[in-house]
Amino acid sequence: MSTPPASSHKSRGGPRRLAAAVRYSLQGLGDAFRREAAFRQELALAAVLVPAALLLPFSAVERVLLIGSLLLVLIVELLNSAIEATVDLISLDDHPLAARAKDLGSAAVMLTLVLVLITWAGIAGPVLFGLLSTSG
Repeated sequence: MSTPPASSHKSRGGPRRLAAAVRYSLQGLGDAFRREAAFRQELALAAVLVPAALLLPFSAVERVLLIGSLLLVLIVELLNSAIEATVDLISLDDHPLAARAKDLGSAAVMLTLVLVLITWAGIAGPVLFGLLSTSG
């Protein structure tokens, strides 16, 4: 069985490929920041909670879980935005499959936000409760 030819749009690798990948990633983040209100809101949430995770008395593993859950929301939001952009590129007409694709992406974001809530409630909740009860 022969290997199909590589796409002419794919690079060969090496340092130039790495530099291009970083550039494309930064362009994607910038685009999401400019065009996606949900991404900006989730980024604002991360901007508040990441410093809290770093400053409050958590173990290294707890910090990774707290910050990782926030990064996961941003990742899933980016994927959801990519799904929506792709669906809109194909057609702006109302179609049940287009609506389904967008709804499934939205559901993935919602479940990731539930994961953040559970993670932060389970790890940060007792720490914050302890700090508040000793200061009162």
